[in-house]
Amino acid sequence: MNRYPRWKYIVIGVSLLLGFLYTLPNFYGNEPAVQISADKPSVKIEPATVLRVESILSLGKIAYRGVKLEGKNVTVRFTDVDTQTKGSTLLREQLGQEYVVAQNLLPRSPAWLTSMGALPMYLGLDLRGGVHFLLQLDTKSAFNKAMERHASDVRSSLREKKVQYTSVTRQGGEVRVKFADTAARDKAKEIIADRVSDLFVKESQEGNEFVLVGSMREEALARRQDLDLKQNLTTLRNRVNELGVAEPIIQQQGSDRIVVQLPGIQDTARAKQILGRTATLEIRMADFSDAEVAAAEQGQPPLGAALHTERDGRKLLVRKQVALTGDYITDASSGFDENGRAAVHMTLDSRGSRIFQELTRENVGKRMAIVLIEKGQEEVITAPNIITEIAGGRVQITGMRSAEESSDIALLLRAGALAAPMEIIEERTVGPSLGADNITRGFNSTMIGFALIAVFMIVYYRLFGLISVFTLAINVALLIGILSLMQATLTLPGIAGIALTVGMAIDANVLIFERIREELRNGNSPQAAIHAGFDRAWDTIFDSNITTLIAGFFLFWLGSGPVRGFAVVLCIGILTSMFSAVTVSRGIVNLTYGRAKKLDGISIG
Repeated sequence: MNRYPRWKYIVIGVSLLLGFLYTLPNFYGNEPAVQISADKPSVKIEPATVLRVESILSLGKIAYRGVKLEGKNVTVRFTDVDTQTKGSTLLREQLGQEYVVAQNLLPRSPAWLTSMGALPMYLGLDLRGGVHFLLQLDTKSAFNKAMERHASDVRSSLREKKVQYTSVTRQGGEVRVKFADTAARDKAKEIIADRVSDLFVKESQEGNEFVLVGSMREEALARRQDLDLKQNLTTLRNRVNELGVAEPIIQQQGSDRIVVQLPGIQDTARAKQILGRTATLEIRMADFSDAEVAAAEQGQPPLGAALHTERDGRKLLVRKQVALTGDYITDASSGFDENGRAAVHMTLDSRGSRIFQELTRENVGKRMAIVLIEKGQEEVITAPNIITEIAGGRVQITGMRSAEESSDIALLLRAGALAAPMEIIEERTVGPSLGADNITRGFNSTMIGFALIAVFMIVYYRLFGLISVFTLAINVALLIGILSLMQATLTLPGIAGIALTVGMAIDANVLIFERIREELRNGNSPQAAIHAGFDRAWDTIFDSNITTLIAGFFLFWLGSGPVRGFAVVLCIGILTSMFSAVTVSRGIVNLTYGRAKKLDGISIG
């Protein structure tokens, strides 16, 4: 009556073994480390880099536990945080700006566990330490950039339709287009409404000139802000992924803010550098005479122009007005031109192709500057003469110093630039010691709750209570093992979910044991009481856990951040508790009492 078939014991045994193996890595903890990655794709991380790092640390007499090449990073492990700090400072000084040197925490799991895919859970910022940033979109700069783009679109659209205008200027939050007669103004109004629909256009008159005044529609402004924020989210994820931070959190907060959390990173300056790694290209005209360039060198540049230095050292006067931005780039790859020189090949979208074709058609014989903007610094890569009109949306940029640089620029362009500047309005560093204190507190609260439950169950239900305590421990191990297998991120709310699971899991055993007691009081034999207790309590256990599971599902669906983490732990804990409290505990009871031919009594209090 109370015997399991062999396959059920095999399932239980395999489940317990896997649960134990995948739980084990979490007990090894983390150790301080320094993670070294290339700041530019042209810099290679290779075995020679490992030897260089070892040499630097040895000469600096800094003890380390090991240096290893892991994918695109070199990791150096240390015994304590102080040595880690000294090592990172020395490596940053010696390696230079070509490398990103970031302090991190790495698991101590042995190689045999790692080879099986058994890894510890990721720890959130509140448990592991790290850096937290809250960035806010610079809506004013985003608006100015959008209005500059609209002014350029208005200008190119009117030229394409051959509508005569006196001037196109941007004044504050408006694009003002002046005409000599009303016929041109009326025709232009139709064109702008069709081509630049984000602008609300109204008519005006200034003396003998007829004016169209375009202002940004509110819905267009909101849509533009939302698009800018989403592009910035993607760009920041691309940048953080290059560092290999375990489980970073990069998510939108409100309509104009982004939260960035980098667990394990202790160096705020390095984190800021990572977030700031963006680049874009701008195409501007450089159609000035030698006399104007000479005047600019004397400190008298023309209005709306800036003096730059080309890579060969010559001075170049470039217009501030942007003719085409990197926003229109859909793809970028490195390669070579017909003369074997390093180049970047770009593909423009349909709108960018049209603008670029018009630009080259109307400026044949003039110079055009390709300006790379990275970390706020502008650099003229090349300034070729426009020989002929360029159509088709395929653009080739030469002037690179090397193939590595062309690869670097292509990668940055593919990853994208920040659509609009962002300002860090809040930054917070959580030290590893505070994280360790949070872990200790959470672990102690769970263990104290477990111990109190164990004492109560053993005193009240005796041997059956001892079995329930054992299955409760199995339940916790299975829960942690599944979370580790999923590579979930554990936070303080997650620990609260584990503690809650411990309390809820014992309810199923209480229901079963009380049912067995009731069957014994009704005069049933011990074997029949055990069988009835497990079978008849199942419906109640299932119903109560399903309702809690539904609540957990809606917490996950409607919540965010820590709330979702709590919901995940709660839902998985419900499933593991149903398995351990019913299947595993019954298997142990069957092994203890099921083989007895004649059973006079059971130890259930």
